[in-house]
Amino acid sequence: MRKLLLGLVALTMIAVACSKTTTATPASSGSPSTTQTAQECAGSAPFVKDGTLMVGTDNPAYPPYFQGGTTKGSEWQINDPSTGKGFESAVAFEIAKRMGFAPEQVKWIVVPFDQSYAPGKKSFDFDINQISYKPVRAKAVDFSESYYDVNQAIVAVKGTPITQATSVADLKQYSLAAPLGTTSYDTITDVIQPTQEAGVYNTLDDTVAALNAGTVDGIVVDLPTALYIADPYVQEAKNSVVVGQFPPPASGGEHFGTVQPKGSSLTACMNLALEEMKADGTLQALTTKWLSKKTNVGEVPVFQV
Repeated sequence: MRKLLLGLVALTMIAVACSKTTTATPASSGSPSTTQTAQECAGSAPFVKDGTLMVGTDNPAYPPYFQGGTTKGSEWQINDPSTGKGFESAVAFEIAKRMGFAPEQVKWIVVPFDQSYAPGKKSFDFDINQISYKPVRAKAVDFSESYYDVNQAIVAVKGTPITQATSVADLKQYSLAAPLGTTSYDTITDVIQPTQEAGVYNTLDDTVAALNAGTVDGIVVDLPTALYIADPYVQEAKNSVVVGQFPPPASGGEHFGTVQPKGSSLTACMNLALEEMKADGTLQALTTKWLSKKTNVGEVPVFQV
């Protein structure tokens, strides 16, 4: 859930408009050449499958990052990423377009969250799944630059004592939980440091279920997820509210990046695509559309540190 500048790379590439069948010896990952477009860069990059962009994400694919539902018999639970709806689906398709891929050339595959950044061979060209940059993760995979700067929030049941908390110190006495291997869990252990042992669950569904069952006082998730699960018209967490959010990260703080295999020359192309999207306002427009306007939760207070 933070900003990575990978080492500068000297890339000598031939611009190949729209072709996705060209492969080349992978270059070192790093910052893209400022003289190239994302499409020119991708024209000389190798892919898992020629003519196809393999994109990984976890299953279920949760809102607000993926929306649009799924069809009967689909392998995808809750949402099918190929709809192009939801923040991360829309970002992935925009990146694909910038690199010269048509929507029908994008193939989504299931990659469990903790496998996306684990060491070893990858079946994807890139993975997008609310994966926060961490130095330890970057030892095994490449991260793109940030496509979303993250801050964390707490969801609890309306009317319970924890909802009166206004500072990090107020939270220490409560039982808190988060999904395994996430920066949300790190927020509990490293920032809040509660007097009770933090709860950890394999999935977001299991974490929400613990709150619904009254097993924990509150759960820590990234702010967009909190706004969704506590939405009065959704209420994934029953009768819930967003108690508060932690201060937004400073520059270079927690951020989501796409994940590529270690040493992938595609990382430079991903960074070019994101830079183009930031420069022309497309990334901000997608953020506003899917993360700011898709909530019915009012203003969320910021915890005092």
